[in-house]
Amino acid sequence: MAIGRIALVALTTLVLVLSLAESLEFHEKDLASEESLWKLYERWRSHHTVSRDLSEKHKRFNVFKENVNYIHNFNKKDAPYKLKLNKFADMTNHEFRSFYASSRVNHHKMLRGSRRGTGGFMYEKEDNLPPSVDWREKGAVTPVKNQGQCGSCWAFSTVVAVEGINKIRTNELVTLSEQELVDCDKTENQGCNGGLMDYAFEFIKNTGGLTSEEIYPYRAEDGSCEASKKNSPMVTIDGHENVPANDEDALMKAVANQPVSVAIEAGGLDFQFYSEGVFTGSCGTELDHGVAIVGYGTTVDGTKYWIVKNSWGPEWGEKGYIRMQRGVSAKEGICGIAMEASYPIKYSPNPAKTSSLKDEL
Repeated sequence: MAIGRIALVALTTLVLVLSLAESLEFHEKDLASEESLWKLYERWRSHHTVSRDLSEKHKRFNVFKENVNYIHNFNKKDAPYKLKLNKFADMTNHEFRSFYASSRVNHHKMLRGSRRGTGGFMYEKEDNLPPSVDWREKGAVTPVKNQGQCGSCWAFSTVVAVEGINKIRTNELVTLSEQELVDCDKTENQGCNGGLMDYAFEFIKNTGGLTSEEIYPYRAEDGSCEASKKNSPMVTIDGHENVPANDEDALMKAVANQPVSVAIEAGGLDFQFYSEGVFTGSCGTELDHGVAIVGYGTTVDGTKYWIVKNSWGPEWGEKGYIRMQRGVSAKEGICGIAMEASYPIKYSPNPAKTSSLKDEL
């Protein structure tokens, strides 16, 4: 009995610590004066272990004040989603966009011209789709990752889709390497300066597969391609297909069968501070960020949504995810989510696997 009580206390403490790590609450009294706001800023810096030198601190505090007031005023509204003081709270929106929504998808789209792929849509005749799907529950999604201040979201989006189809086809979930794509896929993609998921799917197919995160770990910066790691492929694909553009019904058919890579406009303040709920905010179609849809569903009040895996770490949003409104009147979907959707095809088996590069040395 004593051991059981100790275990319960330990579990309760762990849950409390985890919940504190995920959010920093503030109240009206924290906004009452300059002094109380300074105290809130210091609490936030301590909470997120953010260090600022003295010359930078006052500038950052002024940015923080504006963001706190924006979040506070927004959360007074009767919106279906909430904002919070997350790790981006003393960054201007311009800085945030530069670091975290800088994949320049539209730029790469214009350079590419027409979309590339096999030319078909294998799920076109799918019917009687389930009312909800969550590939996390089916074990086809790895834990949320963090791209850092590198415009490599295209690589993370690609990897989510490849990890997913590999699990579906082989029943094995392998955590794959974004850094290999950043370092080695340089013909058309540009590492931390952005890229397209279509190009990355082609690279994986043409080079014979993608290696694991364990063998080629992520560094959040551009580097030279490490051939010894690149030549240890763990997962292969046989190509990719595009979801018909501006068609959420087609996108739903694809997501019902596998996780799908998509591009969105994610540079707004509401995206920067999103915390929970179904995102219904205003945003355009200047695609600047690659993410992946790993499911869909409907709330109890009837709001349809996509389950979107992001790459800004698990402390952002709903433990690294955002639910985005599905079935909007705009044909391109909310934030352009239905404009540039694609997914990998996998038929052939994976190559013989090397458990770790260390085993080869």
